[in-house]
Amino acid sequence: MHTLNIGPLSLPITLFLMLVALLVAAGVGRLVGAGQRIGVGNIVIDMLVAAVLVARIAFVFIWFDTYRSTPWSMLDIRDGGFTPWAGLIAALLVAFWRAWRRPALRRPLAFGLAAGAVAWGGLFGAISLMGNTTMPQASLTTLAGEQTTLVALAQGKPMVVNLWASWCPPCRREMPVLAAAQKQETGVRFVFVNQGEDGTKVQRYLTGAGLDLANVVVDPGTALGREVGSGALPTTLFYNPSGRLVDIHLGPLSAASLASKLDRLRSPSNLSNKE
Repeated sequence: MHTLNIGPLSLPITLFLMLVALLVAAGVGRLVGAGQRIGVGNIVIDMLVAAVLVARIAFVFIWFDTYRSTPWSMLDIRDGGFTPWAGLIAALLVAFWRAWRRPALRRPLAFGLAAGAVAWGGLFGAISLMGNTTMPQASLTTLAGEQTTLVALAQGKPMVVNLWASWCPPCRREMPVLAAAQKQETGVRFVFVNQGEDGTKVQRYLTGAGLDLANVVVDPGTALGREVGSGALPTTLFYNPSGRLVDIHLGPLSAASLASKLDRLRSPSNLSNKE
């Protein structure tokens, strides 16, 4: 499961877990500090803000050459470009600084952060155990009307699977980035799985948009989206040569965020992990 569906809203499960962890941290910190009327909610929020800002700045710095041609996109955090370790360090520094300035905060803050970490780790571990990291077996249809599967399309290569629809603005926005990568990354198989539309409509859209894509298939019943546990579009899945899911991205990809995902996909540990 990669998204939590609340009516028409699809919430990334990682965001949901983070919100739960923050609430637990703030709640436990408040309980521990109740005798002194001390709460840690504001500190937790400050930690979150610092983590997001520093993680984004670090990511932009690492991939600055990719952002150089479109500098405005550095501000568009919808591409999911963050460097987690930098954000974690920033959050911990904020906590240490606030605790150093106010010793009375140390105990409730320590208990709150420990509880939040346990809550996040426990929920993440449980969801990971329930998740399916193997390549889906759903039957797909090529634009020529032939039946196929992701395994048949992969042909033993690392694979990027993009779930999209022509009515989805973020899908249309990221498509040129994926199209360019498909032409450049010849060692990676890119597959575009349209969700909920027929081949005629998909072909009409691709022709009108001037997109020359290989490996476009349709999934009218959205079986693939249900099998991978994502109701959000676009969703991009990254599989290693053995067919194991190594990364997932919810929302539109920028050139930088796609490059960072491909770096991980091409890492020796993933390329050598053939079952």
